[in-house]
Amino acid sequence: MKKFGAKLSIRKKMMFIFVGLILFLLILLVFVNGTFAEWYYMANKRSDLVSIYKEISKVQEKDLLGNDSEVLKLNRMTERNNVSVLLIDSSMRVQYANVYDVSILIDQVQDYVLGNKPPLLDSGDYLITRARDVMSGAEYLEMWAQFDNSNYLLMRCSLDSIRSNVSISNQFIFYIGILILAIGIILVWFFSRRISEPLLELAELSKKMAKLDFDAKYTRGGADEIGILGESFNTMSDELKDKISELKTANYELQRDIKKKEQVETMRTEFIGNVSHELKTPIALIQGYAEGLKDGITDDPESMEFYCDVIIDEANKMNRMVKNLLTLNQLEQGRDDTQFERIDITSLIRGVVQSLEIMAKQKEADIRMNTQEPVFVWADEFKVEQVVRNYVSNALNHVNENRIVDIRIEERDGKIRISVFNTGEPIPEEDIEHIWEKFYKVDKARTREYGGNGIGLSIVKAIMESFHQNYGVKNYENGVQFWFELDKK
Repeated sequence: MKKFGAKLSIRKKMMFIFVGLILFLLILLVFVNGTFAEWYYMANKRSDLVSIYKEISKVQEKDLLGNDSEVLKLNRMTERNNVSVLLIDSSMRVQYANVYDVSILIDQVQDYVLGNKPPLLDSGDYLITRARDVMSGAEYLEMWAQFDNSNYLLMRCSLDSIRSNVSISNQFIFYIGILILAIGIILVWFFSRRISEPLLELAELSKKMAKLDFDAKYTRGGADEIGILGESFNTMSDELKDKISELKTANYELQRDIKKKEQVETMRTEFIGNVSHELKTPIALIQGYAEGLKDGITDDPESMEFYCDVIIDEANKMNRMVKNLLTLNQLEQGRDDTQFERIDITSLIRGVVQSLEIMAKQKEADIRMNTQEPVFVWADEFKVEQVVRNYVSNALNHVNENRIVDIRIEERDGKIRISVFNTGEPIPEEDIEHIWEKFYKVDKARTREYGGNGIGLSIVKAIMESFHQNYGVKNYENGVQFWFELDKK
């Protein structure tokens, strides 16, 4: 039974409950009507008989039985209560009657007068009894009384009519009950839908919330308990959405921190490996040539000077690399001081080009600039000089074919773009995204040839990101162009 009830929907449960309640009430009503209606009817009839008795007593005392209005009043009263009345004197002469054939009532009075009195129901100036007609077998509720003027009163009403009325009323209740049951089923079905549909909507809403869909809302509204529950669902949905959003954000930040930590660890490992690799060759050269000098491998002054030059050159390379690493570390950690000021970028580039003039002659390169006019920007002069020096020296180290290095200063959307182009081989596409990484070398043999260590472009990247400015590289068929931007205002 429990399992059966668990399978029923709320709507069906409400149908069973309310239909069962209506049926129970109808059955109870028929039972009460059949059991107690006759008793109640008789109690009311006794009250009616007493009222008529008092009215007849009053009329007799005032001697108004000959008054047509009083007689008419008595007739209406007796007819309304369906009571047969006979008032006779001691000589059996009729003083008042509301029936056409009074012989039966007279015989009953004579029987009472002779002492054949029925069981007593009420005591006083009158007797109310239940009597059965011998001839017809009908049962009556009767009152008989004797007044001080020796008149006799007999009143009766049929109990069979009472029982008939009770039966009719039971039938009426039965038919009305069927109608009420049908109407009740319709109303219960309608109102159960009004109740169950919001609950079903809330159930569907809870399923969507379980799937983390917090855009769905309870839309039926209402000020009843279900409406309040729906508003609570909406509030809970918003709160969960915010909390889960915060949780996802925290989880994302945690994953980002973990990833960053892993990247830092990877970078640290790579850094140690790269530094070890970059220092291994110069240290080996310095050690080898120093040991050769110590062991007196040659007495030739020219050879000894060559050994010393190699040692000094390799030491300078290590010194430059260490300085670059320190500079890069300061930039990446944000510990460097940045002083923004208004500078003439044209003059700064000319100064860098002049300092690299010897290198340009060695490479037989032609350095060109598209303008000699002053162009002012806002930036840190020392750091911008590092960027320009890295770009120009890289261009000179990789220039070939026509041996042209073209430096251009152009204005674009309120920005000043400085670009350095050199003729030569384009950078392979698979290497472009890696050239800004520390120690990354596209052509390791050539980089070693001019003493590069793959840190220069990493410094450029760190400087430009500290400026919050754009930078990049672009391949052409006949060469490569590096560029960066600065604010004009």
